[in-house]
Amino acid sequence: MVDQFIGTWKMTSSENFDEYMKAIGVGFATRQMGNMAKPNLLFSVDDGVISMKSQTAFKTVEIKFKLNEQFDETTADDRKTKTLITFENGKLVQKQMWDGKTTTLEREIQDGKLIAKCIMDDVVAVRTYEKEA
Repeated sequence: MVDQFIGTWKMTSSENFDEYMKAIGVGFATRQMGNMAKPNLLFSVDDGVISMKSQTAFKTVEIKFKLNEQFDETTADDRKTKTLITFENGKLVQKQMWDGKTTTLEREIQDGKLIAKCIMDDVVAVRTYEKEA
């Protein structure tokens, strides 16, 4: 099901990410670092547990999860969220809930690229990754 995501992905473009970080309440200094960071995403699966690791020069954040099971997540910007990840129509859909807010991150494979949409209310950021050989 999530096999097409497995591997290492290198970010090639990022659109509107600063606006997205503002929308979820990220402070100025952290946004500056977030805008400079070009993360690699590493996906792997071990015995039904999916690992998603985001690596940058500043920070590496890893979450391990099972689909359709809510878990506690500490995000790269240090939000403490209740997170649920589902697989819908070929997309990994990650919902993060904290302080009465919800943001959605949708990841899908299109034309061999991983497209990540970060959605908060009416703000949408799109980040594109290409698979490393």
